[in-house]
Amino acid sequence: MALIEITVPSLGESESEATLVGWHKEVGDSVEVDDVLAEIESDKITMEITAIHAGVLTNVLKEAEALVAPQEVIGHIETAAVQGFASVAKAVASVDTTSAFSVEPAASQLHDDVKKVSVAVEDNDVHTQVETQHLGAQDQRVPLATSGRIEKRVPMTRLRKKIASHLKSAQNSAAMLTTFNEVNLESVMQLRSRYKAPFKEKHDASLGFMSFFVKAVVYAASKFPVVNAHIEGDDVIYHNYMDVGVAVSTEKGLVVPVLRDVGLMSLAQIEQGVVDLASRARSGDLMPDDMQGGTFSITNGGVFGSLLSTPILNPPQSAILGMHTIQKRVVVENDAMVIRPMMYLALTYDHRLIDGKDAVQFLVAVKEWLENPAIDLLEL
Repeated sequence: MALIEITVPSLGESESEATLVGWHKEVGDSVEVDDVLAEIESDKITMEITAIHAGVLTNVLKEAEALVAPQEVIGHIETAAVQGFASVAKAVASVDTTSAFSVEPAASQLHDDVKKVSVAVEDNDVHTQVETQHLGAQDQRVPLATSGRIEKRVPMTRLRKKIASHLKSAQNSAAMLTTFNEVNLESVMQLRSRYKAPFKEKHDASLGFMSFFVKAVVYAASKFPVVNAHIEGDDVIYHNYMDVGVAVSTEKGLVVPVLRDVGLMSLAQIEQGVVDLASRARSGDLMPDDMQGGTFSITNGGVFGSLLSTPILNPPQSAILGMHTIQKRVVVENDAMVIRPMMYLALTYDHRLIDGKDAVQFLVAVKEWLENPAIDLLEL
């Protein structure tokens, strides 16, 4: 018989506590390796605690909404009970649920555990109910009604409170200013259309827009490195690398995982990295280290239809690029009116560090790269 401790994983260097959102298993439930036992939420991400041993969940030491610390023991799994419990569960599953519940004498020794199984048998949809209850805790919006007036008070999640605090801190501490421009994406769209299939076949990744924009900001930052710097006390910290935070919208709020050393990456590596971060963000599989650092950020409101917006800085970074929806518009080229796929760009920057001239020229450099990606190949 072995009693295995269930512990809270590391939360990263800057975080010392998290909130236990809830348990996915109940005391007495059989547990397989990699089963999700519980879910915790820190200031930055939501993480799942999975089982590293098979067994039976024998007790929980922390309930939902409790604060927990890294490496804290929150429950136990008993490994010796697996075989016996599994046999009882199998016997119970074969019982006609319309008749009175009964078990073989050999199984009655685990009577307390059988009570737990009998609940699952009597309610054939118990797992669906648990999942529904869990999702309900995430989405507690009140639908509009045709009559009556209802108000519902719902406490903010830890992640939402952190987002609110972080963004308000950015407003209070930085002198934020936004400059705008527009870019003709015809060249990028032609490249995607022509090479999308062979790119996918060779790199097993779709050729999206984000990799082009990441490449464009790397090019622009090489010309205006102050945009990739930040203020720390009375000093300015410059970087000879660029780690780009990519804003990802999830059901629980906006998170900004970081793609590191993008200046050393190819288009394919950037695409693969962005897809990986976005996928893990939405599935709740991001690790604390994925959220640390970052020297610049990109946010794409265009995927939701935003035509123009002013993004907020992600402290301590000094600049963030906002992408928007692509629209075909009439523009003038060589004194002729033509229709082109256009996007408005917004660069919000910390005016304490970045002068308007540098910010404007940085955004112009982003525009130049996107309208003619060959300048990167030619090292212009």
